[in-house]
Amino acid sequence: MATEVSDSFDMTRPIMRRKVLRAKNHGTMLTDIDFGQYGVFVTDEPVAHGGSGEGPSPLQTVLGALCGCESVTFNRTAAEMGFDYDGIEFEAAFTIDIRGRLGQRGVRQHFQTVKLQAVVVTDEPVERLREVVDETEARCPVFNLINDAGVNLEVNWVRRRPEPLS
Repeated sequence: MATEVSDSFDMTRPIMRRKVLRAKNHGTMLTDIDFGQYGVFVTDEPVAHGGSGEGPSPLQTVLGALCGCESVTFNRTAAEMGFDYDGIEFEAAFTIDIRGRLGQRGVRQHFQTVKLQAVVVTDEPVERLREVVDETEARCPVFNLINDAGVNLEVNWVRRRPEPLS
């Protein structure tokens, strides 16, 4: 049997990864999500919406996943493109027409709009930031999941120069 050793992937064939989590709902709005080695996370609804308010709503966690996924994808892309930055600060918001969630057919149950602002701390030129952002958005799984769902997705990437050392 021959063993092949390579420093690159065969990009002509699928490269599949499988991740597993477990979740348990107790007949309420609260769900415990077990990420194994990464611990347990809780989603819930606010008290005003019938939940106990013990965690973020599932839709808020999707926005958190968007910020996290954009961060990871930006970091990988920036490294590949030789783009130097010190960090990203995100602010995200969404709107939803709850009639769909309440059962009214013909009304989308998920996000109507998602707005995301990403402030990148860098001395790199804005043109270079745009190149990294374009590639990041082309690659980011959560960004594309939301975009492909037809959500009105508004993303504003802003460059902020690092604070001078005193």
